[in-house]
This record gives sequence, structure tokens and C-alpha cells, in this order.
Amino acid sequence: MLAQAVREKFAQDKNNEIILTDLSGRKVEGEEVQSNGNTEVDSLFLDITDPEVIKNVFNEVRPELVINCAAYTAVDKAEIQEELAYKINAEGPGNLARACAEIDATLVHVSTDYVFGGKKPVSEDYAEDDEKSPETAYGKTKLAGEEQIVKSGCKYYIFRTAWLYGEGNNFVRTMLKVSEGREEVSVVNDQHGSPTYTEDLTDIIYQAVTKHIPYGIYNATDLGYTTWAEFTEKIYELAGVDCKVVGISSAEYEAQAKAKAGDDYKVAKRPFNSKMSKQKLLDTGVEVPTWEDGLKRYLEAENNKKGNYEE
Repeated sequence: MLAQAVREKFAQDKNNEIILTDLSGRKVEGEEVQSNGNTEVDSLFLDITDPEVIKNVFNEVRPELVINCAAYTAVDKAEIQEELAYKINAEGPGNLARACAEIDATLVHVSTDYVFGGKKPVSEDYAEDDEKSPETAYGKTKLAGEEQIVKSGCKYYIFRTAWLYGEGNNFVRTMLKVSEGREEVSVVNDQHGSPTYTEDLTDIIYQAVTKHIPYGIYNATDLGYTTWAEFTEKIYELAGVDCKVVGISSAEYEAQAKAKAGDDYKVAKRPFNSKMSKQKLLDTGVEVPTWEDGLKRYLEAENNKKGNYEE
């Protein structure tokens, strides 16, 4: 979701030379590797868990700015694939950071609210330097990635985001889909956070690097807080969907998920409190929209796509 938005945003400035990388693409020596099926976008092969590959690519293209959109984000699967999650979420960013330090490039990395653990009272929000106490494999590996970046000595921006939606499969599309032919849906109502449109996170990143705000760690979500159930109600309101939202607890959701997936499936604990203060970011002059405004623009963009397809 995020990589596509980043590509489009930074390509709008014709002074930028955009170099795309993926797990499939062209090697820097010119050798062809297996294609990912996307013939519209030319990219270089780069595995962030392989320091030698990173070194080869960086020596070839000499980037000034590196934006890492790669991550292991399957929160539940990470509970049983923690070693793989660690390679991608911790070792990968560390490899990129050390490579950036060698060529004096700036690294932009995207982290998560899961590093906090979410146990703070929901009447309070998290500041960047609050205690980190991740309770999931996903949160622990993402925090380890942050720590490796900080230790690398490179110039960096780490943006902690949450409740992200955008191009491709996401919560908004899922809830619109499940409402079809149903009078009501059950949605968790005891987790609090900020739904964040990928276009908005991308614009935050763009503003940060073009305004040259101080390097460091920033909370970066849309403004305002809600619950998943209230978020769903707003989705249906703006989309004109007649479907009742019934709030359920996280415990009920976990029980339902386990019943569907079987005993071998592990459901990671979701943070009850994902509310992160954006004051540090706002103080730098970066503009941040509300989550309601982001959702409205996302649904308008989706409707425009649908209209183009129908034409």
C-alpha cells in the first residue's frame, strides 16, 4: 500500500530520480531474475536482509534518500514466524541504515504503534519517548529495527504509524465487502487509534524531507482518535451503506478468530491504546489532516476509480 503511494508522490517532482527496488527485478549487473509479473514498473532486485546486495545496489545508484517500505506486517503470523519477521523488520532496516551511513544517505523508515504495547490508559496518548513495551512478535521486531537504525549512525527519520489503509486490500475495503447482503456486522470497540490514509502518511514523509525537519523519530498518523467500530460506522455513513455496526470486545474477536482458524493459529494481542501524539511532528511545521478527512478523500478516490472502470 505505502510503496505505491510513495512512488507516485515523489515522482510528481520531476527533479527526483526515482529508483525502485523489489524482491524481483533487474540485478545491477544487468542479469534478469524472475519477474513479479508487474511489467509496468521497472525495478532493481534488492533483498534488504542481504547486506552484500544492498551494498552492490547502493554503490551502483548512490541514493541520497532511501525510503524503506518493506516490512513483515502479518501480525498474527509473526507469532509463529518470528525469526522471519526479525530478519525483515529488524535486520533489514539495520542493513539499510549501515549502508546509508557509509554513503551519507538519509534513511526514511516506517515503524508502528505496536512498539509501545498499548497498555497506557486510553485517556492518554503516547509521546515518542514513552516507555516501549511491545507484547507481540511484530512489535518486538519492529522495535529492534528502530534500535538498529539509531545505533547505525546514519541520518534517519523513523515515522511510527498505525491503522494504515490505501491501495489494495485494507480495512475499509474489507468492511465495505462484508456489509454486502448483511443487516449488521460485529467490529471491535475497545481498541483506540487513528485510521491513517497512505496518501497522508506519504505526504507527511514528503513534507519532512523537503522541509528538512530535524532527524529523529516521529509519531505519524492522521489526527484524531476513534475505535474500529466507530471507524466502520463512519465508513458506512460516508459510503451510504445501510448496515448496523455491533461493537464487540477484543476478547470476543480473538475467540472468533481462533474458532475459524483452529487451535494451531495464534492471534497476536492488539494494543488497546494506539493513540499517538503528533505534537512533535506538528511543531516542525508539517501539516497533518484528520482521519475523517483522509477517509473522505480515500472513498472519493475509490468512487472515481469505479466510475472510470464503468466507462
